[in-house]
Amino acid sequence: MAYARNRTLRLASAMLLISVGITAVGTVARQQAVPVKPPASSNAATNADFAAAADEVLGQMSDITGLKLISPLKKSLRTREQIRAYVIKEMDEDKDADERYAGERSAEAFGLLPKGFDLDTLMIDLLTEQIAGLYDPKAHEFYVADWIPIDDQKMVMAHELTHALEDQHFHIENWSKAARPNDDAELAREAVLEGSAMAAMVDYLMAGTGRSLQDLPDINPAMLLGDMENTPTLAKAPPFLKDALIFPYLDGLTFSAAVLKGAGWSTLPGVFTRPPVSTQQILHPELYRAAKPAPVVTLPAMDKTIGPGWKKLEDNIMGEFGWREVLKQFLGEAKATPVSTGWDGDRYQVYEQKPVGEPKGSDQKGGRQNDAAQRAGTAKRGKLLLIARLRLSDEEKGRQFFETYTLALDKKHTKRSDEVKQRDFYSFTAADGGVFLRCVARDCVTLEGGDRTLFAALTKELGWGPQTQTAQALEPHLSHAGN
Repeated sequence: MAYARNRTLRLASAMLLISVGITAVGTVARQQAVPVKPPASSNAATNADFAAAADEVLGQMSDITGLKLISPLKKSLRTREQIRAYVIKEMDEDKDADERYAGERSAEAFGLLPKGFDLDTLMIDLLTEQIAGLYDPKAHEFYVADWIPIDDQKMVMAHELTHALEDQHFHIENWSKAARPNDDAELAREAVLEGSAMAAMVDYLMAGTGRSLQDLPDINPAMLLGDMENTPTLAKAPPFLKDALIFPYLDGLTFSAAVLKGAGWSTLPGVFTRPPVSTQQILHPELYRAAKPAPVVTLPAMDKTIGPGWKKLEDNIMGEFGWREVLKQFLGEAKATPVSTGWDGDRYQVYEQKPVGEPKGSDQKGGRQNDAAQRAGTAKRGKLLLIARLRLSDEEKGRQFFETYTLALDKKHTKRSDEVKQRDFYSFTAADGGVFLRCVARDCVTLEGGDRTLFAALTKELGWGPQTQTAQALEPHLSHAGN
């Protein structure tokens, strides 16, 4: 899905978060009655200055994390144009145009992105606006912007050089991608990478004070945001996208702080050996410590039932973070969080109706030409079909989800007709087709964009019996938007 960020998004938001969060972290240290040396000003970087500063910070990060430098690290200065060209290239290589399109449309199907939202363009704008330096795990090279004074870059260095050390020990590119195709598990691994680098950055800031992250009271990661949401590009980004960019850093930092508590950085290799299996374990470190196994939830194969006129875009996992975002989008965080904590596994599938005239057996890739057409708004986007199954921790959580998601669906589809609702079933007709929600015990399944026949076939494949015939049409005044 769109929130399963590729490495390029991680690089862009890293620079953004670090640039606005340094002052906040410094405030924490000062509140601990320890002086913090302010950043010095200098002229634009030179290669010699950069190499010396990077080596100095690299040595400090090695001392902090206990990760020794195994082989010399390549370092270089890059112009703004070089960095921008690199990150766009990485965006294309990490996930091709069709994969990125599928992610955008899946987020759209859940109501997390507006219809026709151009995620690629926004990310390119964000990179252009914020990128200041990065570590490339493919080339095993670290480089920073040549237009920013070196002393102002040292916090970025502390973060990115932590990645460089982790890469030499744990091969972070392959380690992160080993979670694929599970988007939720991959996001959890991203949170380990970014959270540990954030923790190391905090320790770097406090070096020489006699204190570290472990000495601080329970840190509130939100204070690291500063004016992040007011930056020009993020100011116009959908709320979900902001949360997806921030999650690996802030929730990752909370997770890292919890894991490092007590034994400190000596516990880090164990996290790479046994990584968290879901965003739930990032949000609830006690579940990681308890080694809760990854839940497995399946959906039946529906391709033949749906028919050849549809193309499957995605078949993946939302996770607790994803479902929290869906509920938060329509109902706010206060209602979303208590329900999403009951997550015990899920699976979703998104289909797109093929354009008229495309051969029904066709499943051709659009490639760069189609990607360009989508960015220009000229590619015709087909109707979407969303199927999702969510398992909750117990039947009470299942009932809570049913009631809460019913409200979310009402907010999502403001124009409704033919509403039918009973204790464990809700359906109505929306602009893009039928919407159905049914819960049995602690399992809930929803379908949007289909019809009653397809939903009946889905529940039959799940082994659920026919729904009870106690549903009645809702009163007319409840069948419209705005309530």
